[in-house]
Amino acid sequence: MAASTHARVSHDTHSTTSGGAWSTQRIATTALLCALAFVLTFVEVSIFPPAPWLQYDPSAIVAFVAALVYGPSTGALVVVLPWVLKTLFSFNPWGHLMAILAGVALVVPATLVARRVGGTRGLVLGMVVGSVVAVAACVVGNIFVTPLYTDTTVEVVIQSIVPVLLPFNLLKVVITSVATALIHKPVSALVNR
Repeated sequence: MAASTHARVSHDTHSTTSGGAWSTQRIATTALLCALAFVLTFVEVSIFPPAPWLQYDPSAIVAFVAALVYGPSTGALVVVLPWVLKTLFSFNPWGHLMAILAGVALVVPATLVARRVGGTRGLVLGMVVGSVVAVAACVVGNIFVTPLYTDTTVEVVIQSIVPVLLPFNLLKVVITSVATALIHKPVSALVNR
């Protein structure tokens, strides 16, 4: 029996309609994911007792899921838009810039690797690569950005890398990656129905 020539178009590619435009479903879903990520930027939790001023928010989980479902550019969009919008409600441009840096540095490389390798192995490898890139980006970003909006010097930030910045950012990417691994398949199945 000949294989069917009618193939269902997956919504996880950039060509969801003829000409490469986004489908109405993809636009609506991305908008909902951006809205959810925006709400989650206000959920700030202290996860590292030695540095209670460093807060974790779960918005990157939503962006990571969006990236795995629709691709890294959509994931980056779901990282950036909520933080830009949040600046209208709480003016903290340097903090929001760091949140964008952390989210994009995790989501984009992780998704690129996961898609290239495929399967569970690709997802795990992608999360490891994305986590390494994100932690490195956060550490370097803090060295340059933190002195711009605090009374802290570059030397003090460098001294805090091992006792504070590395463990906090490692904990952050582990929480985000584990949560994403647990929910991305059900969300993907729901979106691609």
